Amino acid sequence: MTHIVILNTELHRKLRVHAQPALELGDNQRFVAVAVNEFALLALHYPILFSKDADTGQFYCGVMLGFEVGENLFVEAHRVENLYRPLNLQRGPFYTSGEDLAIDLDNPRVSAAGEQALFDEAGAPSAYLQAVMGLMRQLKPGLERTKNFIATLMELKLIEAVTIKSHFDDGSYREVTGLYTVSPEALMGLNDAAVLNLFRRGYMQLIYLQCASLDHVATLTQIKNRRFLPQKPRRSVG
Repeated sequence: MTHIVILNTELHRKLRVHAQPALELGDNQRFVAVAVNEFALLALHYPILFSKDADTGQFYCGVMLGFEVGENLFVEAHRVENLYRPLNLQRGPFYTSGEDLAIDLDNPRVSAAGEQALFDEAGAPSAYLQAVMGLMRQLKPGLERTKNFIATLMELKLIEAVTIKSHFDDGSYREVTGLYTVSPEALMGLNDAAVLNLFRRGYMQLIYLQCASLDHVATLTQIKNRRFLPQKPRRSVG
């Protein structure tokens, strides 16, 4: 359930939010939607792929964070190492409603025990809320550019299905389906005019980032494999 309302200084003066990465607070996602303006940062750590919205059937961009439903293998790195966290996870309980900022009051991150206040005693946005507002300003135009990017890829018939296959050290095997990537063969078959158009619109760089990021599937496998290593017993002190 959701209860999304426009954020109001008077009504929501005392609201607090849990902003830290936590599986139980919504980071338990193995695939999360992203925008193309994040690609340069995302491609350093995550496989960037495409998937289809279950309700609309429309393609969207996302990053793979795990192999199992509800698995996010990066949540500890997000919490401890300050690894770049996708904007859709960073925004937590916040949404945009036209030009206004909205909040889902039923989101588990909204809590009186949250470490982040939304407003100061004078009713001005806290530093945290100002950061969220800046983040949402990035997200909105990024989503529009993402939509145009995907539409262009589809028009040129560059998107193809891909199955992620991984073997793990405990002897198990996983196949993740329902994902898509840019077809290298279809890309190579484009005429010069189409390639030039992709380059001038900045889309060729995005395609290269997306394709190169698939090497991080091996990184995901390594992270999961570390979970199968026997835990060393802690030394007792005293």
